[in-house]
Amino acid sequence: MEETIAGLQIPKQRGESLLDTAVRYAEERHWDVFPGTWLEAVEGVQRCSCGDAACPAPGAHPARPDWAARATGSATVARRLWQERPAASILLPTGRSFDAVSVPETAGFLALARMERMKSTLGPVTVTPDRRMEFFVLPGASAKVPELLRRLGWSSSIDLTVLGEGAYVAAPPTRVGCRGAVQWVCRPTAANRWLPDVEELVSPLAYACGRDR
Repeated sequence: MEETIAGLQIPKQRGESLLDTAVRYAEERHWDVFPGTWLEAVEGVQRCSCGDAACPAPGAHPARPDWAARATGSATVARRLWQERPAASILLPTGRSFDAVSVPETAGFLALARMERMKSTLGPVTVTPDRRMEFFVLPGASAKVPELLRRLGWSSSIDLTVLGEGAYVAAPPTRVGCRGAVQWVCRPTAANRWLPDVEELVSPLAYACGRDR
């Protein structure tokens, strides 16, 4: 089954548990994972386990300040962590196995269509309920992008950011409050195990962000 977002067909996510999915990310992709907050029903309303009624990312942010140290690439440890907290969101630290280039959803789909026409190599790509798209690229992108944008003639005012060391992304099928779930636009497969360098994607992404302003 598929659904349509911005004119493109998005595969429906498989009905796996958060535990099974977290283990699969560690086991098959060798990504570090760590459990985040989760959603709790409070008087019929889904609230973040952090207790903040105004939480900006309910059920989809780190639950502890030492999250970076808790992140694990071990499938066995991941299984134990989610057995302890089955409803915990799945968070992936960036700057380790990958960085993530984050752009507005409209710009992301425009860039994606352009990349597909150019037959560019793509890694996994997510779309979030906050209408952002995150393109997974090789680590080190955060250090390269400012100079790459300058060379291409784009100012730092375009809405393109890189999540690198010290940051994280929420992975499918994590839900963000009542807004919906993070989804794969380009899901992880054997074909995209080797991630592109940010240099391969930054031009169409910057162009799309410039048009999206």
